[in-house]
Parts: sequence; structure tokens; C-alpha cells
Amino acid sequence: MRESSSEKMEIRSKIWVEVDGEPVFSKGRSLLLKAIDKYGSINRTAMETGISYRRAWGYVKAMEKRLGVDLVRTRTGGAGGGGAALTEDARHFLIMYENLESGIDEMVDQRFRDIFQTSKPFHLAGRYAELS
Repeated sequence: MRESSSEKMEIRSKIWVEVDGEPVFSKGRSLLLKAIDKYGSINRTAMETGISYRRAWGYVKAMEKRLGVDLVRTRTGGAGGGGAALTEDARHFLIMYENLESGIDEMVDQRFRDIFQTSKPFHLAGRYAELS
């Protein structure tokens, strides 16, 4: 028996937080903060994530400005070296975002199953071939 299209399909969704229509937080920015926490350095985070130091620092500053809180504390180099660490506000915001993201994913997954897995099988290939 042939697998139905609905059994092969998966749902994907992205959520982000905006302030006054400007993006503030997303999965990518969450990963950026987690990397800063892991490496203790914006420079190392930039290298490990494949973005420039300037861009990483720009994302942090934009998030801080739009949220109105400090997310990263830095210390300048010297004998002990410099570094970066997340503030408690950043840790709290990360937890809230992850809880939101997790809840949204669960709701979207359930809605997808409710709609697509209870529908009778259909085949998209021939139906929309003229659009490609």
C-alpha cells in the first residue's frame, strides 16, 4: 500500500518576538546568547557561529535596546583576559522564550495532525505541476 502524502508531510514554524515592528528575539538570537554563555566570549561565539564579531555584538546591542535591559556583561582584557557573560535578565528571557517556543511547537504539531492526518490521502504532484 502506498504511503499517503499526509504521512510524509511535516509542519515547520518559526516564531520571533518584535517590539514596534522590529525583530528582537528569535531562535537564532537565542542560539547566539547560549553560545555567549557557553564560550564566555563574544569573539569566540562569532567564530564558532560563523558570523562576524561586529554582527554578533550588533545583535546583542539591538536586543538590549529594544528590550530595555542588559543581556550581556563584558569585561575588558588584561592579565586575566576579557570575556562576556549573560545577565540574569538574559537567562530569564531565554527560559521564557524556550517555554513559548515549546508550547507553540506542540500546538502547531497537534493542529497539523488534526487537519492533515485525519484527511483522506491526496497527491499533490499532478495537481500543481503547471505551477512549477
